[in-house]
Amino acid sequence: MDSDGTRDARGTHANPVPRPAAPREDSAAPPMPPMPPGVPPTAAQPGYAPDPRHPRSPLAEWLDEPRPSVEPGIWRFGYRRPATARQGQRLAPVTIVGFVVPLAAGLLLWSLWRHGGLPYQWTILKLLTPGDWWWPGTTSPKGYQGHEVKTVADGVFFAILVYAMARLGSWSDVIRHFVTRREQPARALVAALGALIALAFVFPSWFGLGWDALPVQDPLFSLIVLLNGGDYGVFASKLLTDGLYTLISLLVLWPFARIGGWWPLAKEALGARARARTAAAAEPAVDRRPSQWPELREAGQHGAADVLAAEVEAGRMNDVDCARVGRMWAVARARARLSSFTDTVLREGAAAWTHPSGDRDLPGRAARHDLLAGQVRIGQWVAGERTPLAYGGAGAALAPDTLGTSLLAVGPSGSGKTRHLIRPVVETLGLQALAGQCAVVAVAAAGTPLGPDSAYDVVVRLGDPGSVHDLDPYADSDDPDEAAAFLAEGLAGDLDTVSGQRSVTALAQLLGPYRAAYGRFPTLPVLRELLEGDSSALAALRDALAGDEHAVMRRELEARARQSGIAGDPGPVLADRLAVLDRPAFAEFFGGDGASARPFSLRAVAHHPLRVRIDLPDRGHEEASRIVTRLLLAQFGAVASAGERTHFTCLVLDDATGAVTAESVRRIQRLRSRNAGVVLALRTVGDVPEALHGPLYAAVGCHMAFSGVTTWDGGRFADAWGTQWVETRDVARHTVFADQPMTRAIHALRKLVTGKAVTTEAVTVRQVERERWSASELAHGVPAGHAVVSLTSVRGEHAPPLLVDLRG
Repeated sequence: MDSDGTRDARGTHANPVPRPAAPREDSAAPPMPPMPPGVPPTAAQPGYAPDPRHPRSPLAEWLDEPRPSVEPGIWRFGYRRPATARQGQRLAPVTIVGFVVPLAAGLLLWSLWRHGGLPYQWTILKLLTPGDWWWPGTTSPKGYQGHEVKTVADGVFFAILVYAMARLGSWSDVIRHFVTRREQPARALVAALGALIALAFVFPSWFGLGWDALPVQDPLFSLIVLLNGGDYGVFASKLLTDGLYTLISLLVLWPFARIGGWWPLAKEALGARARARTAAAAEPAVDRRPSQWPELREAGQHGAADVLAAEVEAGRMNDVDCARVGRMWAVARARARLSSFTDTVLREGAAAWTHPSGDRDLPGRAARHDLLAGQVRIGQWVAGERTPLAYGGAGAALAPDTLGTSLLAVGPSGSGKTRHLIRPVVETLGLQALAGQCAVVAVAAAGTPLGPDSAYDVVVRLGDPGSVHDLDPYADSDDPDEAAAFLAEGLAGDLDTVSGQRSVTALAQLLGPYRAAYGRFPTLPVLRELLEGDSSALAALRDALAGDEHAVMRRELEARARQSGIAGDPGPVLADRLAVLDRPAFAEFFGGDGASARPFSLRAVAHHPLRVRIDLPDRGHEEASRIVTRLLLAQFGAVASAGERTHFTCLVLDDATGAVTAESVRRIQRLRSRNAGVVLALRTVGDVPEALHGPLYAAVGCHMAFSGVTTWDGGRFADAWGTQWVETRDVARHTVFADQPMTRAIHALRKLVTGKAVTTEAVTVRQVERERWSASELAHGVPAGHAVVSLTSVRGEHAPPLLVDLRG
């Protein structure tokens, strides 16, 4: 059987897929494309460094745009994490009261203390000091001891008062709100401003201010005088006075240093300077801009990095080339083939490792793509109460790490599933296939706008005589049991009246003997005759198995012949379903006798980064389309789960009506760990058997509800998304009934003026469990052109169900 090379071993097929021509072996240097206008003639030379006088290429700016690590579903290109919402950080009224009331009480007590208005203010002081320090019966000091001890008492009372205000009030919450929650260096600067104000009150003379100093330095000096027996000459020592001033300043600055985080900030700054000096002394700094390929330079591959940087600046590379070369660099490092990588880059430049089709881009793009991050933008997360701060206003994007958990999209016709989801996903997977990162199979009705034929490597138009490719119903399998499982799933997987295992057994009892006799599987018309129990077809097959080496297969065929016609035999049902495909419109397809198109096997996508589009017949062949869709989903689940590969594989079904079966749901669950995924689009969940609604929603990790879904469909999404704890506030107003005559008169007057009775409010705050999105909200609260999307990555990261503007 002739093939197009998509399912043969590399280099063994007769008609291989076209590849870029290799350079001549006698070439002394890598060929350089002609220089475009406006680029310096040295741009292609090794060791080239961009000239700042020349404008940078758009690709270089695109490469250097930051792509921070973010939550799943956020468009990373140029993303800036928003600042903390100020409205969520407002001080509560009780916090403000807790700050103001102790401050006012402290000022009042301090004023009373300064004016001697506190009861028994000096009684304790006279009890603790000698009596000869005071005039009898008074609080007037006799000598210097009384004056100095009163100053010390002022300082002690002031310290106790400040400590009490700080402990009893909500000063810590206020400081946390205005200072410690800020990022450095703003936190340190605010604390420094506070320290400067505090020093101005402690040492007003230093700042030329005329107000009285706070009792901080005077009590300390008075205490020293008392301890030295009244010797004021001790302060003649400049060293002592300067030391005391320094000690006081450090004590004042110490709390502000802790609040502002001065010491960690200083350590970090000093460490950064030390690391910078060490790095500068060790080796010259590597330009970390992605457009200069720093990873290659750090690995010592400066020649390859210079060539690629020159290709970028000269405009001879695009985003597909960058993604493809980046992937091959990762492969080369993993397999320790750096020299081979460098040789290829020096020889072919930007065209290195071009896709076997020779394409380096798609004919056109309908969506925004970021191939470095592997993302496609599908809209914008709508800011709101439900939306976390990181998502509000950011772009919404899909990538292989989220598609790897599979995606289910539900929305009525006209809601934008194809325009806003299917085509962007197929397009980005096609671009990544050109970079060697994935393979994509898009299945849709004929005429669905998924891009031109030139954007695909294989286009299968079932029922169209002009189709270049045919579809292999057996997926190039050589195992009769595996092929029987494919066919049984496609033909009768949606029937509850037919046992799936019996269908597989019935098909295997025919496919195995036929392959043993003829070396290939039967065409669909022949298989239909065998399932119907046609005596001439069975006799011909029995005669072909006459040899002794086919004894086992003869026993299989006889077992099938005995079961034919008995109650519960799945053969007639399978034959009736095959009759839908055994029509004149499909005579040249599915490996028919008159087939002229090259057969395509879905198994090829497991080995090669292919772009495949399969057009289903539309008019008058709806049942055939459903059978083919189920067959493709069954084949994909089997081939994607077998073997090891390095590229992502995805099957995209624009209309999965009737395609989901119990067995396909089990296969979808296994795709996550096999670097594969499926995208299923449905008009309504009712197109899936009701018994499979729960298993299907559990099997896929990403869900998308478009505008216009019914409440029944919304209920399934609400069940899948579950509930969350929310805080509710219940306010109850109660009428106040006064007992005193005066109070009743005041209340009556107030009611006469305002027209409302005097009431009190009782506020109850509770944590209750609510649905993230209710069925009614999904059915009636999602605007046109929007969808509610929840995502799960293969690493287990989750994005909650949030509203997305698909036009953003």
